[in-house]
Amino acid sequence: MVTEYICWDCEKGYQPQDLQRAAMVLKQHGLVAFPTETVYGLGGSGLCPEAAKRIYEAKGRPSDNPLILHISKSEQLPMIADRIPDVAYSLMKAFWPGPMTLIFHKNKCVPREITGGLETVAVRMPSHEAARMLIEAAGVPIAAPSANTSGRPSPTTAAHVREDLDGRIEMIIDGGAVNIGVESTIVDLTEDIPTILRPGHITKDMLQQVAGEVRMDAGLLGTDSDRKPKAPGMKYRHYAPRAKMTVFDGELDVVVKQINDRAREYPAAQVGILASEETADSYTHGQVVSAGSRNARTIEQGLYSALRLFDHKGVKVILSESFSQEDKGEAIMNRLMKAAGQHIIYLSRE
Repeated sequence: MVTEYICWDCEKGYQPQDLQRAAMVLKQHGLVAFPTETVYGLGGSGLCPEAAKRIYEAKGRPSDNPLILHISKSEQLPMIADRIPDVAYSLMKAFWPGPMTLIFHKNKCVPREITGGLETVAVRMPSHEAARMLIEAAGVPIAAPSANTSGRPSPTTAAHVREDLDGRIEMIIDGGAVNIGVESTIVDLTEDIPTILRPGHITKDMLQQVAGEVRMDAGLLGTDSDRKPKAPGMKYRHYAPRAKMTVFDGELDVVVKQINDRAREYPAAQVGILASEETADSYTHGQVVSAGSRNARTIEQGLYSALRLFDHKGVKVILSESFSQEDKGEAIMNRLMKAAGQHIIYLSRE
């Protein structure tokens, strides 16, 4: 398969003929990778079982891992969601369009192939204009996980999509680098208390200011669970570079010293160090990559690009700082822990 590339420009938008071609691909049950404000999505017709099967096949994604349906306006929600609680409207008013996914009971028109066999459906309205224009042109909600090979770091540029999916899907829309850099916050509204199933750019505190009590799911599924995951990113190893990764958590100077000591156990070319702009110069051995600035709070935006860069460098081991104290720290640490297969070392000052 030859993958076609088209562009979306933040000032000029789409060329009309390009948008029409992209919409036609979706209407014919093909796959289109497109930019959102979070990461690039791999889109297929959201009400078509065959499109869902193609998404799973292109990504190598387990079929019990639900897909998120993307809509362009809130009026589309009753078509796909049932029993919409009052709190949903408050959250949508505050955070839609934007990086928040809500889980509802599904309507009958939503195929179980989209929902991973569940009777619930995950729905989001992206704020990226290119995404909403594509949904409008397609005339149907778009089912879209991240546009990468399953388990790999999510794509934040069209080049990342090309690395994983070129020749496997019909079209890639290049909209430049994304704005946020991690996937949406997922909130389950089928429980009595809104429950965060995946942390993201919209934090628990932000949600509570609108919805009152909000809880974090205490049983985020481990890789050995036989439960069906209710939301993307809960069960399987995600966001992972090829190298084995370990996260070090503690006071920053202690973490830097420990990583420096551990790095010297390996040849410099084989060990990667995931740092920040503020600490990168503190490391004396290994392939150092900065995920961004702690002070400017850009770790969220640069994390996946940094993890992919280690693949290009060919390192065998990655030693990572933790970023639990950063703004959006819950989302960053959730992704780091998934990428590291939950392998974390807690350090204390002796």
